[in-house]
Amino acid sequence: MELTENSEPPRTFRLWTAISVVAAALQRKCCLRWGSLDFYPNLYVVLVAPSGKARKGTAMIPGLKLLRSVGIKLAANATTREKLIQDLKMANVFEGDPSAGQIDVHSSLTVFSKELTVFLGYQNRELMTNLTDWYDCDDDWEYRTKTAGIDSIKGVWVNLIGATTPELIQTSMPQDAIGGGLTSRMIFVYEQRKGKLVIVPGLSEKERDLMEHLTLDLDKLHMLRGDFQITKGYLEMFSDWRVKQEDNPPFQEPRFAGYFERRPAHVLKVSMIISASRGGDLVMDEHDLERTLEIITQTEKKMPLTFSGVGKSTMASTLASVMSEIAMRKKMTFEELMSIFYFDADKWTMDKIVQTMEAMKFVSVGHEGTEQVITYREQKGGD
Repeated sequence: MELTENSEPPRTFRLWTAISVVAAALQRKCCLRWGSLDFYPNLYVVLVAPSGKARKGTAMIPGLKLLRSVGIKLAANATTREKLIQDLKMANVFEGDPSAGQIDVHSSLTVFSKELTVFLGYQNRELMTNLTDWYDCDDDWEYRTKTAGIDSIKGVWVNLIGATTPELIQTSMPQDAIGGGLTSRMIFVYEQRKGKLVIVPGLSEKERDLMEHLTLDLDKLHMLRGDFQITKGYLEMFSDWRVKQEDNPPFQEPRFAGYFERRPAHVLKVSMIISASRGGDLVMDEHDLERTLEIITQTEKKMPLTFSGVGKSTMASTLASVMSEIAMRKKMTFEELMSIFYFDADKWTMDKIVQTMEAMKFVSVGHEGTEQVITYREQKGGD
């Protein structure tokens, strides 16, 4: 976070990039044994913002440089499903001591895509199904080849960070897939605007030195292997949180029902990454969980806006664009809205959009003289 302080992306984009980078370094070599379940530190993180508004790609670039400097295996930005499967198979690594009968086999691959739609393609159900399967890190994943029959990959582990816009989510993902399957395994990080204005971005001498230290630290993380342990304090805090959140989702949105079910798994995975980021003891304590819950809770405040343009309503996409514009400007007149969106909405449609936003308590509507004024209402927990 210190390295990227002199840059324009919002804090959450920089933070989740850092989390994804640490996950990429840990690979399948680290595991949390949770009763009969095994959790691995892989995540599917998607940075979402209106086009050109929040510097999604800029947030990801330092992370990509770090991963490349350490030699973490990455998938190609644009690829076919077949080539991605081959990349995953070629990522196969044998570790351990064969003479002692201790061999660890894993195929760990990170997808790092500044244009997630380019990577996923449009309505590519087969690839989305494969990504859904890979998230759970099966010991063996079988697939049928064109010429060689059935083949398998040992120790699957796929980590993903990508960036997209609400509009591209609407066009690239099948509408019936929104809310379940792949999207329930994704952590959507939504922002409406950049964090700050930076006239001359770049690294100072101090930041270049920090980059070298971070590269060494990431290399050490890459060498970690073994099972995470949890302290009594972690288990007690997680148990309390788990009971409280069971019937109290962070927000009401049917399309995130699948995410809510997987929320405990997301918390455990992020906790592993947070623990590793502070040291190599592979111990998760209550401070790691506290940090994890703070990060996820902050992220969830804007998460519902991810699918704001996805829906059966004919004005869903325009509504999402209008909401984004008002959230950035804070206050607009009806005339200003019409002048910006006259290609997308006539007066009758814009009236309906304003009424919808008012019913959602997203805006308040009043008058200043003869002008109708629409004012953004600060959302609970932040804008």
